[in-house]
Amino acid sequence: MLDILYQDESCIAVNKPAGMLVHRSWLDRHETRFVMQTLRDQIGRHVYPVHRLDRPTSGILLFALDSTSANLLATQFENKTVQKTYWAVVRGKMVGNGRIDYALKEPLDKIADALADTGKPAQPAVTDWCVLADTEQPFSASPRYPTARYSWLVLTPHTGRKHQLRRHLKHIFHPIVGDTTYGDNAQNRAVAAYTGVSRLMLHARSLVWKSPYNHQTVAVYAPVDENWCKLQQAFGWEDIEV
Repeated sequence: MLDILYQDESCIAVNKPAGMLVHRSWLDRHETRFVMQTLRDQIGRHVYPVHRLDRPTSGILLFALDSTSANLLATQFENKTVQKTYWAVVRGKMVGNGRIDYALKEPLDKIADALADTGKPAQPAVTDWCVLADTEQPFSASPRYPTARYSWLVLTPHTGRKHQLRRHLKHIFHPIVGDTTYGDNAQNRAVAAYTGVSRLMLHARSLVWKSPYNHQTVAVYAPVDENWCKLQQAFGWEDIEV
């Protein structure tokens, strides 16, 4: 059963578990659990995806309940009127807040994008970040240092490039913990050994949009999962109010 965070006549928002695909894909032909099909069976009606989250990312995922609402919601995403925030735990100590303004070329899959244009220029990509907490932990993830530092961030993307948040944090040398594609594998192993948590520490925390049903502004927040809470406790962040 998926955790339903919000529902009206036009749309439904759920808390996607980390590691679960949004919909069936031939690239993951052996996978049997998908958010879209699970939700359809759970509520007994068809649902229409209007945005997506990467498989390892948890958090709020919005679906429309009819094709007209799907088009209206998709337009809000395209026009950048939907407000999104994410939580991330990253390598290293960060202070205050800032902006990453760094254009990104679309990463292509060797099989799925075999015929895609590889000469496309990089597209503008902007992400704001703000530190919620930081910590220095008594384990080593590098032979150069006896301890390891981490920061808990709020991320606000202003564009929607593929893997934008993960690639932007890599670009500023603060990769997201648990990221096996753009991250620091030595850090990932050290954190997993110390905390028992190996998931990607990226969570879609909030989403704000206008409901096609009544045109009211809807703001929804997704709670974190057990593994996220486990890492918070290990890092001494369990009592931080956000």
